[in-house]
Amino acid sequence: MSATPTIDVHAHAIFPQLGAAVARLDPEGLAAHQALEALRNGPESLQASGAMVGARMEQLTVLSRRLSDMDRTGIDVQVVSPSPSHYYPFLAAEAAVEVAQLANTAVRDLVAEAPDRLVGLGLIALQHPHLAVALLEHAVLECGLRGVEISSFAPDPAGGHPIDLSDERLEPFWARAVELDAVVFLHPFGCSLDERLDRFYLSNTVGQPAENAVALSQLIFSGVLDRHPDLVLIASHGGGYLPTYIGRSDHAWRARPEAKVPKNAPSTYLRMLYFDSLVHSAAGLAVLVDAVGADRVVLGSDYPFDMGTDDPLADLRGAGLDEATSDAIAGATALILRLGIES
Repeated sequence: MSATPTIDVHAHAIFPQLGAAVARLDPEGLAAHQALEALRNGPESLQASGAMVGARMEQLTVLSRRLSDMDRTGIDVQVVSPSPSHYYPFLAAEAAVEVAQLANTAVRDLVAEAPDRLVGLGLIALQHPHLAVALLEHAVLECGLRGVEISSFAPDPAGGHPIDLSDERLEPFWARAVELDAVVFLHPFGCSLDERLDRFYLSNTVGQPAENAVALSQLIFSGVLDRHPDLVLIASHGGGYLPTYIGRSDHAWRARPEAKVPKNAPSTYLRMLYFDSLVHSAAGLAVLVDAVGADRVVLGSDYPFDMGTDDPLADLRGAGLDEATSDAIAGATALILRLGIES
């Protein structure tokens, strides 16, 4: 390993035992959830995604293959989180706790097989904000994980307004994450635009960056980041559309009284967050670095899914950034996040 390890903060694993548990605990809820996913994605994308995941199942479940791929692409350490398909936001409270804890222990066991190469993130049940602190503590204190992965929103079990990251009931979660120095990895799954994105894979290509932008805007405009300035949050997919169009948010903050909740202009808060490098173009990465700062971007691949990159370091080298910025993105900045990785 080099003096400064290369660190991929955005990599996933699938744990078949989670799906089996959900099928046992709530088969009707699972069927309804699958129907919603079919509505959101459309039949063509659903079929293509099924084939893609099937072809990559070894990478998602077999450690030796994961390590081999890391060696091939020069990645020293992966920060592994469960596939967002494991969120299961329809589960009732008792089942949600069981499945989230099962996910946390599964990630713990995976990391334990290669502790010098893997760092783990667990799950909470975002649809049950009152359980978020206990599940965060289970992930970090009981399972030894570095933090948790969360979606951009969750349905309200009572059928009310979806639970956004600005929800007041999540305040204890943000506070406890700061106390534990835990990393929160924002990774959307599903888009509230539903069937409007059901063709051409818009559910992912437009839906994911849109959800990132909405979730980050909820955090900024609600004052969450004012109240918890030491929160360590990494946004997947480069933060979606927000960093590159933040000027409109700044204008709204100046022009609209209802947008004046945060103390400072929204662009200020981008430099309080972290963003992965997965924006799929050299020009996009340069714009992201300019918007958020060179010390706020970390390497991300979305391993091993097809909407990620098979060689994140090659993409980084091809972006034409200066050496100091490239080195920071490749691993130096992630070290600052105290991921339990030794330089």
